[in-house]
Amino acid sequence: MKAIKDIYRIGYGPSSSHTIGPMRIAMTYKERFPASKSYKVVLRGSLALTGRGHKTDRIIRECLGDDCEIVFDRNCQEVGNFMDIQGFDHETVFPLWHAESIGGGSIRIKEYPMADETEVYEHNSFNEIKDYINRNKISLVEYVLHHETDLLPYLDNVVTLMIDAVKRGLSQEGIISKRLMVTRTAKKLYETAIEENDEDLKKMAYAYAASEENATGGMVVTAPTLGSCGIIAGIAYYYHRDRHLSKDIIKEGLIVAGIFGNLVKTNASIAGATGGCQAEIGTACAMASAMIAYMEGYSTEVIEYAAEIGIEHHLGLTCDPVFGLVIIPCIERNAVGILRSFDAAKLSANLLRFKRHLVTFDMVVNSMNYTGKHISPELKETSLGGLALEFKDE
Repeated sequence: MKAIKDIYRIGYGPSSSHTIGPMRIAMTYKERFPASKSYKVVLRGSLALTGRGHKTDRIIRECLGDDCEIVFDRNCQEVGNFMDIQGFDHETVFPLWHAESIGGGSIRIKEYPMADETEVYEHNSFNEIKDYINRNKISLVEYVLHHETDLLPYLDNVVTLMIDAVKRGLSQEGIISKRLMVTRTAKKLYETAIEENDEDLKKMAYAYAASEENATGGMVVTAPTLGSCGIIAGIAYYYHRDRHLSKDIIKEGLIVAGIFGNLVKTNASIAGATGGCQAEIGTACAMASAMIAYMEGYSTEVIEYAAEIGIEHHLGLTCDPVFGLVIIPCIERNAVGILRSFDAAKLSANLLRFKRHLVTFDMVVNSMNYTGKHISPELKETSLGGLALEFKDE
């Protein structure tokens, strides 16, 4: 299993797969071949079908400059986020790279192995992790920090940026998308929540705030993706602002959440282009459920059960963004997901008082992987099916 740090990548919205990933591919190529003066980039799969809506071409040009030909190969039948890149300088033709944005800003380059591919953990299932921590009498947090000794300083910045994203989102008004005529809603939701003393509505406003910041290209943090960033950011803000937990405790919560996100990334997918929205919102809900259970002081058994409930009831969720924008239904799904995370943590703690937990987190991840492979390509971040069909250009 790879580094948990990679679950929390910092970048500009609206999509980690479509902005952060392609940006990293482009910058890596530019650094590897600095003599390149012009470029040709071919986008395939979901990058071709929804890249314009996700501003993939814009971020690539920001990285490589204006002398860059970008081709949207919409005839490609591959499922995933694929990008070919090649540089040129007068008579010189530099190597062609075949790359893939695999979710959450992580990338894979066939011709150039990345640090993303370094194995940090020897365990690849939660059962293995449980056996290890029980044998060594350590906590989940201690387990992670033993393997990633530099994680806490990195998470200092992550927590600050998550809280700042929510704070900014709660103060902003205006139009998110002229094409859809969607306006920012987080501020009004929050004001209504305060007026009516509605705790649930306040949590949803927090998720809305971070998600709206993402949709407008603000600085946000993947958790595990940008399309699902509002859930964890909203929880971090809630526990810090309303429950007065220290950032140190919230960092520990992120560590625990990161274990479950990393296991999904390892054994299934966190990319909507390959696994549907179960991979994004479903994983975020599992992570958030585990984070809440940890910060509420529950046992490892409750934490696992919470994560399992969080993802199990998102199985089969499709990814069908309208016009390829991370707005509809993405923002609402973050708001719904934050409440489902609290429900999952509460339900797991109470159910274990009366019955044994039969379905493990690992079982659900295996099922999620199977389900993702059987979701049709039209429902995997291509905007070719589902809700996106209702808003096709005339």
